[in-house]
Amino acid sequence: MNKLISLSLIAVSALVLSTGCVNHNEHMEHAKTHKAHWGYTGEVSPSHWSSLNEKFSMCSKGNMQSPINIVASKDINLDALGFNYNTKSTNVINNGHTVQVNIQKGSSVLIDGKSYELKQFHFHTPSENNINGKSYPLEAHFVHASKDGELAVVAVMFKYGKSNPIIEKIWSKFPLKLNHSENLELSANDLNAILPTNKDYYKFMGSLTTPPCSQNVKWNVFKTTVTISKEQVKKFFDIFEHTNNRPLQKTNNRVIIK
Repeated sequence: MNKLISLSLIAVSALVLSTGCVNHNEHMEHAKTHKAHWGYTGEVSPSHWSSLNEKFSMCSKGNMQSPINIVASKDINLDALGFNYNTKSTNVINNGHTVQVNIQKGSSVLIDGKSYELKQFHFHTPSENNINGKSYPLEAHFVHASKDGELAVVAVMFKYGKSNPIIEKIWSKFPLKLNHSENLELSANDLNAILPTNKDYYKFMGSLTTPPCSQNVKWNVFKTTVTISKEQVKKFFDIFEHTNNRPLQKTNNRVIIK
């Protein structure tokens, strides 16, 4: 296995860890102390991530960190993203950082001719990325991995408007207890319905927005928003009683294509 693939697989493992797959003893300790190994407030907030664990050093050292303020630097005819979301969700989990929906194997997206399998999607409020300086009430991240360990995120922005019926299905199964999951069967049609009809997007290289902040993640952010009600956003916020978005990072002359 070459060094690049090895590092990519480490990043995938780190992603699984950062999204809540920790051992049972750690689950119990988290439940007792209500203090995660990293978080969004106080001494474990984003400004402290790199000092919490040497494995998180990229959070401060990386030059391609996410999220960013998306301002296109190049305008070309991007190839359409090839969505093949044809499996159901399995469950929804409160991992202490977000609400995450896990997906059965078999769903994928084709990006630049390469297939990335959909692993899970989760939410941040308010949005982590901005578009032309604008923030949104909620952002969903659909996290994918290729067979050789490369990561790709497809992001959906939500704006205030009508209540979102697919979001309501997820919210109705909210696990309020830390590291607790509930069965959730979203259909393939439901998964596709979360995405906007107009699938024009921005494309750039970035990182995970949570520790270990691994880089070389392919970001694809839809230009078009979908709606969510204020009540739905509040219900999500009330689970954690604080925002769960990492502050904007420097673009550092990255090429952002639309």
